[in-house]
Formats: sequence, structure tokens, C-alpha cells
Amino acid sequence: MRKLFLLALIALLLGVGIVAVIETDPGYVLVAYGNYTVETSLWVGLLILALFTLVIYLIVRLFRRLVGGQNSLSTWLGGRRSRASSRFTTKGMISYIEGNWQRARRQLLRGAKNSEAPLINYLMAARASYRLNEPDQMREYLGAAEEAEAEAGIAVELTQAEMKLDAGQYEQALATLVRARRNASRHPYVLDLLHRAYFGLKDWGQLAELLPELRKYKVLDDTAVTALERQVYSELLKVSANGENGGDQLRQLWQKMPAPLKQDAEILDGYVSVLVSGGHTAAAEKVIVRALKQQWDSSLVRHYGYINSEQPARQLTQAESWLASYPEDAQLLLCLGRLSARDKLWGKARDYFESSYRLERTPEVCAELGRLLLALGEPKVAAAYHREGLQMSQSDNLPDIPLPEATRRQA
Repeated sequence: MRKLFLLALIALLLGVGIVAVIETDPGYVLVAYGNYTVETSLWVGLLILALFTLVIYLIVRLFRRLVGGQNSLSTWLGGRRSRASSRFTTKGMISYIEGNWQRARRQLLRGAKNSEAPLINYLMAARASYRLNEPDQMREYLGAAEEAEAEAGIAVELTQAEMKLDAGQYEQALATLVRARRNASRHPYVLDLLHRAYFGLKDWGQLAELLPELRKYKVLDDTAVTALERQVYSELLKVSANGENGGDQLRQLWQKMPAPLKQDAEILDGYVSVLVSGGHTAAAEKVIVRALKQQWDSSLVRHYGYINSEQPARQLTQAESWLASYPEDAQLLLCLGRLSARDKLWGKARDYFESSYRLERTPEVCAELGRLLLALGEPKVAAAYHREGLQMSQSDNLPDIPLPEATRRQA
């Protein structure tokens, strides 16, 4: 209350002071413009000037509010269109996932009209056109996607390559992907698509070169990369064996092969197999002996029996040195029988074959016994072994049919 009274008193005193100043010396102002003049006191002129300034200020403020209102309206309308675009895009994505390609494309294109980022709309519309088997429309929307975003070239190429891979057009997809491979560190998905293209083309050499990058950028998990690596090098072994310089190509491939893969039983077995079948007996024997020193493998021993060495006696001695450690290995006994026969030790060969037969009856050991005993003049026993081997090899493929009782008792 005291403050209000004090302010009123101060205002009253100021008013009295101003009136006293005006009465003492009102001043004089003359404004002339052409034939017109305006005369007034100084204080009235100052009041008019203040009122004029206030009017100008109010006009400018009103104009700014009107312009700002138009911008607000424009912003509101733009936001409304943007929200509608987002709704159409979302509906289009849902329709695409549900498999309604025609509706998905229509909704995605409507969503692209007022979208600030229509790239995804055009890419998905191109995918929908691909599903509808409309290649011209697909190319049109891919072109629109590239025009919508200057940096979308890689994304467009990857989309195009992926659709070609799905259609089995591996060569066309590869031509697109090779250009994008330069930026593999930024686009690791390129490597995955390249791996699919090379696999479809059965280009094992290129796949072998791609394997380190697949592992480096973690495009595939370790299990998948290992399985792919094993398959790639298995196929490369077969291809190298059929080349003009099979032996040299095989050895070069073996030297380039990753060290852990050389210890893989499947790869080692495949390498020895192509060496033996290609007649590279010396290299095969060396690999088998070295590998068996590190780890015993019956399949490698079996391959050892197929090696036609110029020194069968030495080869037999080597195989018999393993017998003390693995006396119950049927494949080793079968191998010893073959090596003995190659050294023309018929009795020893028969003993080894029969020992293998007692441990594991297979069509293979029956066939070996049959042909050896037939050559030794025991046709009835040989025929029995041949018959048993034939029955074992064919029993899984024979249908279940009734047989005469007498024949069954006789058998």
C-alpha cells in the first residue's frame, strides 16, 4: 500500500513539473512541405511524433503476425501431408510382408509423393514389381530411387543384384556386384551377395579368394564359413585333379590351403583320393604316412592299399608296422591283404583278408577273398564269398517280396 501511494505521489509530482515546464516555455515547431505548413508547440509536436511512431510499430507487428500465420498454416499443411505419407508407407510395408504385391506397390507410391525420403518407397515398389513379374516397372522404380537420392547408387545396385540372384541370373547379378565390391568395408552385404553369385556359378576359385573377406567382415558366422571353406576346397581338389597338369595344380592348391584345413579329415581324405586316382602314388604315399603319424585314420589306410608302388615289399613293411598298434582295424587288415597280394604273397594275403572278414564283413572284403580263392583253385569257397558280398551290396535295394519256402530253407 505504501509503495502504491509513493508511486502515485511521484507520478503526480512529475505531471506537475511537466506542466510547469510547458507553461514556462512551450517551444515552437514548424513543419513545411510544398505549399503546406504546420505550426505547433514543441511538446505537442513531440506527442504527435510519439503517436506516429506507435502507429508504425503496431502496423509492422500486425504485418509480421499475418505473414507468420501463413507460414504456420503452410507448416501445418506440410506436416499433415507428411503424416499421410508415413501412413501410406507403413501400410505398403505391411502389404508387402503379407504378399499383397499390387496393393503394396500402390500404397508405397502414394507414400512417396510427399515423403522427404522416398528412396525406401521406390526400392520396395521395385521389389513388388519384381514379384509381379513386371521388369519394366521394376527398372522404372529403381531409376526413380536413384534420382531421389544421389548417394543411393549402391543400394539400387544391391537391390537389383539381389532380385537377379533370386531369379537364378547369376552372371547378370555378378556384373552388378563386381562394381560395388570396391567399397566392401562400407557395404559388407556386397560380399554376401557375391558369395551367393559365385556359389551359383560354381566358381570355386573366386569363392576361395572371397573367403578371407567373408570371415573378416563377419558376413557369415564361423560355422558357416568353415563349412563353406571345406566345400570350396573339396571342389577345387576335384577340379585340379582333372586339369592338364593335375599333379602340379594339386600340390600348388595344397600349399595355398589354410593350415587348419589341411588337418581336416574330410579334406585330407579327398586330397589323397584324387592323388591316388590321378596316379600320383609317390605324393599320395608321402601324405598318408605323414598324416598317420599325427593321427590315425582308417580311411587313409584304405587309400594306402590302392597305391601301386614300385617297391611293394617296402610298402608292406610300412603297413605291417602299424599293425602292432591297431590289430583290430579291419581296413588296415584289408590294406595288408592287398599289399601282400601285390607282393605275390598269396597265403599272407588270404590270412589278412580273412582276418578283416572276421572283424567286419563288407562286400569289398568278400570280393577280395572271392577273386583270390578263385585264382587259388577254390571255386566253391570263392563263389560263396562272391554270393555273400553280392547279397550284402544289394540287400538294401531289394524290395520285400515273398519267397518259396523250399528255397528259403535251402538258402
